[in-house]
Amino acid sequence: MKIATWNVNSLRARADRVEDWLRTTDVDVLAIQETKCKDENFPWELFENNGYEVAHFGFSQWNGVAIASKVGLDDVERTFPGQPSFGKPGTDPEQEARAIAASCGGVRIWSLYVPNGRALDDPHMPYKLEWLRVLNEEAKGWLASNPENQIALMGDWNIAPKDEDVWDVQYFLDEGLTHISAPERAAFQAFEETGFVDVVRPQHPGPGVYTYWDYKQLRFPKKEGMRIDFVMASPALAARVTDTQIDREERKGKGASDHAPVIVELS
Repeated sequence: MKIATWNVNSLRARADRVEDWLRTTDVDVLAIQETKCKDENFPWELFENNGYEVAHFGFSQWNGVAIASKVGLDDVERTFPGQPSFGKPGTDPEQEARAIAASCGGVRIWSLYVPNGRALDDPHMPYKLEWLRVLNEEAKGWLASNPENQIALMGDWNIAPKDEDVWDVQYFLDEGLTHISAPERAAFQAFEETGFVDVVRPQHPGPGVYTYWDYKQLRFPKKEGMRIDFVMASPALAARVTDTQIDREERKGKGASDHAPVIVELS
């Protein structure tokens, strides 16, 4: 069984590339982030014509998450229990389309688009940290209820948990940028303390192993990237991992997403 995660940065804009990639890789399950569309303009036929069932959660041209599966798509859940909402000061908080789950071939797949803190002093930062805290509390309960649960928390985490996960950590520190701050890294580490495992890193250790390259300043050809897309597996699922891949080739060429797909093979 082969599962993957990919922030496509607008599914409709990259429909042809996504379809070609699915046909080439033949993954069983794909967790997608930043679909940037509503259900009414989601390209359902792209997946159905290629043998996938698909569930989507999207409100607007921002955010949006989906799961496409060839091995079943049961018990779909949009948002996790208690998922925080965001509202700027003086506005009413609104739910964002950032999390969707489904059971696929015996694995509980979560497609996650973790909020971007934007700036260390931006209102999005406490929102991001609370979002991760609540998700981790829920994840603790999932493992406590059954340590053998097969769970994959997959997606764009918007955190580089180690110094090697950015091309120049000193640049980030000097500029006061997000993704590497101590609170963000602690929020990521909390999932590891809960028992979830970054199953890709052991086979693809850094430095220089990235999943995201900004479109600006020729970051990709300069190899100035970040590792921010992860498959965090429950212990029982991590034990089944046989191979992993970061498909850097998919970042190349015209019309590419700024993220590369991350693939995990299971026994």
